[in-house]
Amino acid sequence: MTTSLLSRFMRMVKAQPGRWLAIAAVLGVAAPALAQGSGSLAMLDGLDQGLWELRMRGAEKRERICMHDGRQFIQIEHRQPGCDRFVVKDTPKEVIVQYTCHGNGYGRTSIRKESSELAQLKTQGISNGRPFSIDAELRRVGSC
Repeated sequence: MTTSLLSRFMRMVKAQPGRWLAIAAVLGVAAPALAQGSGSLAMLDGLDQGLWELRMRGAEKRERICMHDGRQFIQIEHRQPGCDRFVVKDTPKEVIVQYTCHGNGYGRTSIRKESSELAQLKTQGISNGRPFSIDAELRRVGSC
C-alpha cells in the first residue's frame, strides 16, 4: 500500500471508527463460520455401504435404506436432490448439517458415529409445511 493510500485509509477509519469496528466484528464472527460451512463430512465416508435399518425411538417404526453414501442420512425426511446444505459441525465422530430444500422445507441433522456399522441420528425441521422430528438408531444389517 502506498503512503497516500495508507493516509487516506487512516483518515477514513478516524472519521467513522464505529463503522469499521462493526465491520471487523462481523468479519471476525463470520469468517470461522464460513470456513466451517464447507466441511468435508469425512466421518460419513467411514460408514459401511449396504442395507441399513433406521430404528425410530419412541415408536415401533423401522425403515430400511440401501446406503451407497453416508450423506444419504442427512436428509432422511427430504430425499430430494438440489437442497442447500451448511455444515455446522464436522468431526471424526459427529456431523451436524442444516439444509434447506426450497419450496419443501428445511432440517437440521446430527449423526454420531459409534462404529462403521452403527450410528445415532437426530433430525428435525419442516417438511411440506409440517414439523418433523426423528430420533433413531442407524444399524447396518446386510448387503443391498
